[in-house]
Amino acid sequence: MHKENEIIKHDSWEVLKKHTAARIALGKTGVSIPSNQNLSFKLAHALARDAVYDLIDKKELHHNLDELQLPFLFLQSCAIDKKQYLQRPDFGRKLNQQSIDIINKEDSNISYDICINIADGLSADAVNKHAMPLIHLLIPMLREIKYSIAPICVIEQGRVAISDETGYLLNSKMSIILIGERPGLSATDSLGVYLTYNPKVGNNDALRNCISNIRPEGLTYEIAAQKTIALINEAMRLKMTGVCLKDNNNFITN
Repeated sequence: MHKENEIIKHDSWEVLKKHTAARIALGKTGVSIPSNQNLSFKLAHALARDAVYDLIDKKELHHNLDELQLPFLFLQSCAIDKKQYLQRPDFGRKLNQQSIDIINKEDSNISYDICINIADGLSADAVNKHAMPLIHLLIPMLREIKYSIAPICVIEQGRVAISDETGYLLNSKMSIILIGERPGLSATDSLGVYLTYNPKVGNNDALRNCISNIRPEGLTYEIAAQKTIALINEAMRLKMTGVCLKDNNNFITN
């Protein structure tokens, strides 16, 4: 019987694996990868698919938002289920009529600086794990600067652009959405934050700023919160977000 090291040819990059979660230095057996790496790939692929179909833990979000004494609204996009959400991205960018009616019950005479949204996106797992730790850091920082905060919008089956509608309906200068990013084979729980000044339906992605890969193994909550606040402050000063804001990023604390 051959020993493993006689069957499997190890990759010379093996020493670099400790520096990244990327799929490198897999080794090979003949013209294929070793069985353990093949099984690991299939598991990662299954976890990524599961993340897409996962659901927001509304009960846990409710509990955490209550603890922070924050008003919140549970909303829904026009996608009636996850299958439609995946097949019709445009439905995920719009609130359904029931959600619009919920927002319209709020006092329309009140305006806000910031509208914070939480949406499942393509990984509710990311939202369930990382949204509230980031919110717990952001809210005290926003309150210290005296920004007024609209009711938090928790949106099921929402995409990034849906924050334009919520921000507009809630009379907010700026809309922020914490959303699960598309899962990959090395990370299924990356959270993204998108910021849009002067939110309104029809805004395009060039008018937004994005902070991505927020998770303990990626961009930490602390740094993500600092970057978010820095972007908010600069956006409020310049009255814009997007490409123009990114051209001058020296204000971001690394």
